[in-house]
Amino acid sequence: MSATAAPPDDAPHVLVVDDDRRLRQLVTSYLGRNGYRVTAVASAAEASSRLASLAFEIIVLDVMMPGENGFDFAERLRETSDIPILMLTARGEASDRVRGLEAGVDDYLAKPYEPKELLLRIGSILRRTRAIPPAPAADEPGLRFGPFLFLPERGELRRGDALVRLTEREREILRLLGATSGVSVSREALSGAGAGGGGGAQERTIDVQINRLRRKLEDDPANPLYLQTARGAGYKLVTDP
Repeated sequence: MSATAAPPDDAPHVLVVDDDRRLRQLVTSYLGRNGYRVTAVASAAEASSRLASLAFEIIVLDVMMPGENGFDFAERLRETSDIPILMLTARGEASDRVRGLEAGVDDYLAKPYEPKELLLRIGSILRRTRAIPPAPAADEPGLRFGPFLFLPERGELRRGDALVRLTEREREILRLLGATSGVSVSREALSGAGAGGGGGAQERTIDVQINRLRRKLEDDPANPLYLQTARGAGYKLVTDP
């Protein structure tokens, strides 16, 4: 990322998967200067590991990599995820483009390419995939607090008619807190440490995630109305502060 102007916490997060170290650095730097958060890895195995622990808005994926290639990785990912994929490859033949699209990628850009075109393609994909969904039906289950409506089944948070962008972890946190509204949920439970270990490090991570979520919910995050710290080092969602 750019060392002079780091993107904000809620900037779209791009996962770049390419075994070419120089290209990873160039793409990371360019996207960072243009307002994106970027994580770059060299293989499909590394990408799978990052996807298991971080939320991304789009994947920029190379085809020819050691180990699992981009086509196979995209096909496997599509079994469990609909995250947008922009495929980058030196293989520009029509048959390869068709194979990529059949694997479930959203767009295809052949190398060499202009960085500006990469930026435009990413922006176009995100505009399509992040379109505001229809308003909830009157009888759709939801949790209201202040000006917000959280729809657990959709994982959507709305403030009036506007959709508040959430990461996957933020959706999980709100689902857990919303299921026991007004009751404290431990940091351990929110971090998932009880299900798979991780202890203090994961609990410190949940504190950071809670603070980021507070900035989306609270006019004054230092004096929270809705997402409050509870006794016993936990958190609770207050629907009627």
